[in-house]
Amino acid sequence: MPKRIAIVGAGAVGGYVGAHMTAAGHDVTLIDPWPDHVDYMKAHGLEIFGMTGEERLSVKVNAMHMTEVQALAKQKPVDIAFIAVKSYDTVWATTLIRQYLSPSGCLVSMQNCINEERVAGVAGWGRTLGCIVTGGVGVDLYQPGHIRRGYAKRADITSFYIGEPSGKITKRSEEIAAIMASVDTSAPTDNLWGERWTKLCVNGMRNGVSAATGMGGNARDTHAAVRRICIQLGGESVRVGQKLGYRLGKIGALPFEILAKAMEGDSASYTQIERLMTEGGAGQAERSDYQRPSMAQDMDKGRRTEIEFMNGFIASEGVRVGVNAPTHDMLTRQVLRVERGEIPPRPENVLINS
Repeated sequence: MPKRIAIVGAGAVGGYVGAHMTAAGHDVTLIDPWPDHVDYMKAHGLEIFGMTGEERLSVKVNAMHMTEVQALAKQKPVDIAFIAVKSYDTVWATTLIRQYLSPSGCLVSMQNCINEERVAGVAGWGRTLGCIVTGGVGVDLYQPGHIRRGYAKRADITSFYIGEPSGKITKRSEEIAAIMASVDTSAPTDNLWGERWTKLCVNGMRNGVSAATGMGGNARDTHAAVRRICIQLGGESVRVGQKLGYRLGKIGALPFEILAKAMEGDSASYTQIERLMTEGGAGQAERSDYQRPSMAQDMDKGRRTEIEFMNGFIASEGVRVGVNAPTHDMLTRQVLRVERGEIPPRPENVLINS
């Protein structure tokens, strides 16, 4: 029997995934709180753009506003519910959709940061999985019903990892990975927590910096002083993750141990990391100049950022295990100041300790 799929949070990632799943013939319902976006999806569907003409997609979708979700009570139960909202909205979004799951239904955190524990707190660990959206996806909901991807698709980069908290590869994790393959390259993983922390390292050295500085990805990585802060952030998060016992992978295109050594002052490592960040390297997807991390997009839209769940979380976990992460602590404070309107976004915001 085909699986009934719901995506709670049809923003950039949720909408991009839902559009491709729908185009592939899956039974998908997109749920979102933005009225203009929902109205556009109902009337016209979703318009998807990428870096090549082949990635252009216009697809009719089944969409509903948050206030309409009670209608699911009269429909076929949901087999797989993807949670694709901001981290601070995880608990209520999980509570909203949990009651419409089938007896064997599950929830998949398809979010930045580490939210599986929040999902499990509502639905139980037996119903909880994680989906890591890797750094090569990079999507932007730039107007209602219109989503663009700022990174080139590459067959040699896995865009989605599906994992069980137990670390076992199961029939359902394989099944969900196969569904995600209709969007982009996907695989089940036996290393959910290591993959989660690896992605957190990527986000932790990029998202908040762009939010605090107003820089896009290319401008950020080619600015020597700002790049130095990114390297410091990446190295600190690697050392915290290692102390926590996580099995890490490449931080984007950056080997994690070389990144940490660059942060610690090893000149050869620093040179190698700078080259990879400015010239690209094996496994680094090409990105467009308009590509902006999700937190910078939130800042542009006047939305609350996830900084406390990202860099703030890395800093607090560092305190807990005795590994200092002062650059993450600094960045958290600065992003919150920009978010509150106390200072404008500018490169100087992250250079105060450099």
